[in-house]
Parts: sequence; structure tokens; C-alpha cells
Amino acid sequence: MPDRLPIAVLVSGSGTNLQAILDAAAGPGYAAQVAVVISDRPGVAALQRAQAAGVPTQVVAWDDYGDRTKFTAACCDAADAFGAAALVLAGFMRILGPDAVARYPDRILNTHPALLPAFPGAHAIPQALAHGVTLSGVTIHFVDEEVDHGPIILQEAVEVFPGDDENDLRRRIQEVEHRVYPQVIDAFAAGHLMVSGRIVTWRDSQP
Repeated sequence: MPDRLPIAVLVSGSGTNLQAILDAAAGPGYAAQVAVVISDRPGVAALQRAQAAGVPTQVVAWDDYGDRTKFTAACCDAADAFGAAALVLAGFMRILGPDAVARYPDRILNTHPALLPAFPGAHAIPQALAHGVTLSGVTIHFVDEEVDHGPIILQEAVEVFPGDDENDLRRRIQEVEHRVYPQVIDAFAAGHLMVSGRIVTWRDSQP
């Protein structure tokens, strides 16, 4: 499928969401192609997953840059070097600066393990458990200049059961992420998502 949209997937760790994306992209008719996987850390399992799939990898180590602005520019430059038209954050544990949004307007996607705007930030799952919610979930959204704030593309609730610990809830949330994130990326790459302010409209029905 030569006209597939090239994307850069940014990772920091084990890469389970990346694997779901790679598996989907290997199927017929998928609208996105993973052009490069970029990690802020060397040696993580996500890089091994990319290499096993024959996808180029690039390490943009946070420690090599003195500030967020330089780090952000380096990440975007790495994506540009492989022709990426969009950035997909998949377990990426760094906050990109405003330059990324300027360079990729409405073209940076992220998945978050909570129903935003509840529980933004890096500790959403333990915060949800500590708060005693009965529903958590997954939010797929576009990235803007604020953390976990951009226009919401899709949300799916995940029930919180009595006695759940972080691993229990994380596992069920990841099961949803692994299913819906590739679907959202496919719809985005196919041009089926339209953004107007904070409202995202699907050209076709949502998954």
C-alpha cells in the first residue's frame, strides 16, 4: 500500500502499544506505515520490537540535551529524517515542547490511561485507585501545548473492581489501548478525523 501515511512512534519502555500498532500496520489495507520508532532511552524492549519488525529505530536520549526545547527539536528532526508526517506517542514518558505542536499541528496522537480530563499526568492509574472511582478508562487524544489536554478523539471506559491493584487495572486498560489505539491511528491516517477547536468529528462511525 504505497500511499500509506508515514508515522513516527515515540516510546520509552516495553512497547506493548507499539507492538499493537506494528501488528496492525502489517495487515492489509492499514492506512499508516511506521517509518521510524524513536526512543528517549537506549536498550528498551520497544526498540527490540521495532527491529524485529524491520522498522528503523532512532535513540534521542534525554540526557544528551540540556533542555526540553533542544530535546523536542531533536525528536522532530529525527521524525522528519524518516519522512514522518505525524507523531504517535506510545508509552512515551517525556513531555514535548510547543515546537512539536507547531511542527505537527493536529498530527500528534497520544493515549492516556484515564478518562480525561480526570487524572492527567504520569500517575493516572494509582490516582484513580486512590480516589475510589468505579470507572477509569482510555483516552486517545491529539496533543496540544498542555499536558494531557488536547482534543479528545476517543474514550472507552474500564470498570474498576473492588480489590483491584495497579497491575490489575493497568492490564485491563492496556487491553483496551491495544485494541483501540491502532484503530484510531488507522482512521487518522486515512483522513477520517476532522478537528474543529476541541471537537473531533469522525467521518465514519467510531470503532
